[in-house]
Amino acid sequence: MKNPKISALLITFNEEKNIEEALKSVDFADEIIVLDSYSTDKTIDIIKTKFPEVKLYQNKFEDFTKQRNLCLSYANFEWILFLDADERVTPALKAEILQEIQNPKAKDAYYFKRKFFFMGEPVHYSGTQNDKNIRLFKKTVGNYDENKRVHEGLQNLNNPGTLKNYLLHFSFDSYQAYYHKVIHYAQLKAKDLREKNVPYMFIKQITKSIFNFFKMYIIKLGILDGRKGIILSYLSALSSFKTYEYLKEEYI
Repeated sequence: MKNPKISALLITFNEEKNIEEALKSVDFADEIIVLDSYSTDKTIDIIKTKFPEVKLYQNKFEDFTKQRNLCLSYANFEWILFLDADERVTPALKAEILQEIQNPKAKDAYYFKRKFFFMGEPVHYSGTQNDKNIRLFKKTVGNYDENKRVHEGLQNLNNPGTLKNYLLHFSFDSYQAYYHKVIHYAQLKAKDLREKNVPYMFIKQITKSIFNFFKMYIIKLGILDGRKGIILSYLSALSSFKTYEYLKEEYI
C-alpha cells in the first residue's frame, strides 16, 4: 500500500514571532505551503532564509475563507493539515496523525482538540476545555464555506473523527494582540450579518454582550481561570458589542 502524503498549509500575516516554530512542528509533511497576506514584518525573510523548501505565495487578504480556499488550491497531496501560525503540532500528535492516515478505515476529516495558552500561560476553562477544530482532512472533502468570512468551516463533512492528542494553541502573548483580533473579527462578522439582512438592534447588542460574558465566566467556568478568565470573558462580550456596532455602521 502506498504511503499517503500530507500537504501542510498555513495562512499568515505578520507572524514573525510564530512562523519558525509553526513550520518546525509540521516538518514531517511532504510539502509545506504558506499563503501570506503581504506581511510587513520579518515573516517572509524568516521563511526564505530558514525554510527554503516551503512553497511561498502571497495574496491580498479579503477574508479568512477566501484565503484558506486559495491556499488549499495550491496543495498537491491527498491529506491536508491546515495549521494557524500560533498552533503547534506536538510529537505525540504527529505520531497519531501519521498512524491515522495509514488506517484503511480512516475518516475523511479529523478534529484536533486544542490546548489554549494566553499571555504565555495555559487556560484550563473559559470554554477552552471543549475547544476543537478540523485541522486534518482529505483534499477531496471540499472547500471552506464561503458564506462565512470568519470562523470558517469546511463544507460537506460526514462524521469526522477526533484525535486524542492535543494541538497547542499559543493564541496571544498580550492583551493588545487579542483585542486587535477581536476588532478585526467583529468587522468581518458584521459584514456577514449585513449580507444576511440581519437588522441592527440596540437591545440585542446589549443583551448578547452581557450574555456572552456570563456564558464564558459562569457557564464555561472562566471564574476558575482567575484574572485570565475575567479578561477572556470581557473580550468575548466585547466581540459581540463591536460586531453590532459595526453592523450599525453597515446600514448607514
